[in-house]
Amino acid sequence: MWEERIDSHHHLWRYSHADYPWMLKGMESIRRDFLVPELESTMHAAKIDGVVTVQARQSLLETDFLLDLASRHDLIRGVVGWLPLADPAITSHLEKYWHYPKLKAVRHVLHDEPDDFYMLREDFNRGVAQLDDVGLRYDILIFERHLPQTIQFVDRYPHQIFIVDHIAKPQIKNHRLSPWRERMQDLARRENIYCKLSGLVTEADWKGWTELDLQPYIDTVLECFGPNRLMFGSDWPVSLVACPYKKWIEVVERSTASLSATERGRLFGGTAKEAYRL
Repeated sequence: MWEERIDSHHHLWRYSHADYPWMLKGMESIRRDFLVPELESTMHAAKIDGVVTVQARQSLLETDFLLDLASRHDLIRGVVGWLPLADPAITSHLEKYWHYPKLKAVRHVLHDEPDDFYMLREDFNRGVAQLDDVGLRYDILIFERHLPQTIQFVDRYPHQIFIVDHIAKPQIKNHRLSPWRERMQDLARRENIYCKLSGLVTEADWKGWTELDLQPYIDTVLECFGPNRLMFGSDWPVSLVACPYKKWIEVVERSTASLSATERGRLFGGTAKEAYRL
């Protein structure tokens, strides 16, 4: 059995419409504050021992906010922050932030960029090229249509650890498995790539999804990455628009029931601890 269970992907925020314009129609239930006390009660009830807290807005103030919370709460094992990777002054930003012990990775909201090839831009890559030197991982947030150029992107950095968020957001609602499946198989051939089993329910029909809808996608990433490079995550509280927290854990437990105890230990904690060096 596992020693600890880690949720590798969740968010915290003080809500304002100006800061979170991506909370669109149907997301009214999460247009409020989600802070550490609620996180702690939710995780305790679900028997989760630690979490990785991920940025939800692209601001250094967000990174500061999350690092401050992490410094005061042991439940938060690591932070995926935001840094201006395309800024000509990125080296100075890295010099300021890399020494924070709980800053484990950075992320840019690539799938919201008007340019679908943003990850190949020269200015952005000047920043990414410096991450491995300071021991930071990079979380990849994309839709499935970005996978071809993402493969080009990661191939520039064979020594950089990358972590794909939300299994690259396939078209679960439309029950489309290809070409996402084949592109994920290609991506997974690179041993420096990990993947988060998170965010599936919000890519499905929020009100009508079934476990059968999700199973082909879960089976695919298990086949591609195996439990040694796949990690459990929730995307709480965003996931609440489609699924209660405990139900998502139960879905993942049932869908991976064929794994050995050791493999489940990797999926529910060990892989996240390795990938993020928690």
